Amino acid sequence: MNWKARLPLVALVLFAAVGIASLFTYKTQVALGDPNVIKIASSMPRSGSARGQTDSIADGLRLAFHEIDYKLDVTTPTGEKKSYRIEYLDFDDATAAAGDWTIEQEITNANVARNDPDVMVYIGTYNSGAAKVSMPILNKANLLMISPANTTPGLTKPKMGDPHEPACYRPTGNINYTRIVPADDVQGDVAALWTKDLGAKRVYILDDNSLYGKGIADRFNSTAKRLGLEVIAQQSIDPKQQEFKPLMQTIKDKKPDLVYFGGTTQTKGGQLCKDMVSVGLKVPLMGPDGCMEKAFIESAGAETFKEMKFYVTFGGLPVDQLKEHRGPAFIKSFTELYKRPPTEAYAAYGYECGLVALESIRKAGVKDRDTIRKAGLGIKNFVGTASIWSFDANGDTDSKAMSGNTVVDGDFQFVRKLELRD
Repeated sequence: MNWKARLPLVALVLFAAVGIASLFTYKTQVALGDPNVIKIASSMPRSGSARGQTDSIADGLRLAFHEIDYKLDVTTPTGEKKSYRIEYLDFDDATAAAGDWTIEQEITNANVARNDPDVMVYIGTYNSGAAKVSMPILNKANLLMISPANTTPGLTKPKMGDPHEPACYRPTGNINYTRIVPADDVQGDVAALWTKDLGAKRVYILDDNSLYGKGIADRFNSTAKRLGLEVIAQQSIDPKQQEFKPLMQTIKDKKPDLVYFGGTTQTKGGQLCKDMVSVGLKVPLMGPDGCMEKAFIESAGAETFKEMKFYVTFGGLPVDQLKEHRGPAFIKSFTELYKRPPTEAYAAYGYECGLVALESIRKAGVKDRDTIRKAGLGIKNFVGTASIWSFDANGDTDSKAMSGNTVVDGDFQFVRKLELRD
């Protein structure tokens, strides 16, 4: 994560407000646009080291639209039949200079979507910090947001973040933001439970001091203590450092049974693996879903995992475990379209976001942002790729489908399903 992902909440919201005022003037009643076209926009880092993940999300989205030949038939509220041509806008909220998402680019993307009268749904964001920027902008436009990857609890859950969250993202008082992945309060809890099941008694916690990484590490910390594990310490790293051997030697001297890292591939998760091996710290490292991408294995080096055990939690099931619901059909269709099977785990979530967007429009039956927003939030018993789920009153999925994975022979391998329990 770049430094902008760690700005205080108030600064992020103020920055977004300035972007709204300075970049565009928005008219609530949009009179222009093509009455036969509905655009669905996505905003993710399409350049930089996260591209492997976001390519898979975009591929999943395109598959959902391909399956209906980019044409959606609806029944209007008056009972008439209507067809809309679906157009997909693939926005990049990263810049080449930053190598990651930036506040400025996410503001631009949100405003472009807000001011395009044909955009009815916004798929995003990928980074939780980026969501904080665009949520209030799009809320004023009543644009339905569907995130395939945001997991910070405070985006939707009262009393789980800043005191002003999530109300500060809802200037209209309405909810327009949803996500189809379980939030970090769930992932942090199951990670701590899994740690205990693995037999660890003493843990050392690291985080990247980002909104995502520190948030999930804090949750892991509190749950680990509640479960009776000894937390030796929690320490933030500087992702700009090239290596962490002195830190790993210090941790080795503390004799933990497991090291937990709240962070991502982009914030040096792979380097931590290499440096643990270098100093002979022979205990497992566990991380969250931000580390479950091929780029993580590449950054650490596949040989590293012959010397150490790496465990990673994921808010769902890996592709090879999608054996129920829409999972098998998704894999078949993806392979037929792209002439290769899906490999990155988030491909299924991109596909599911596309399906949810289309279902929201279909249920609304009309090209109207507020009607589509309400229809999306009202989705219940949706048959997804891993489970059947509904949106709750906060716009969160009630799915608790989680998995624990490891690295074997240069690839991720499923270990077990993870579930919340007392």
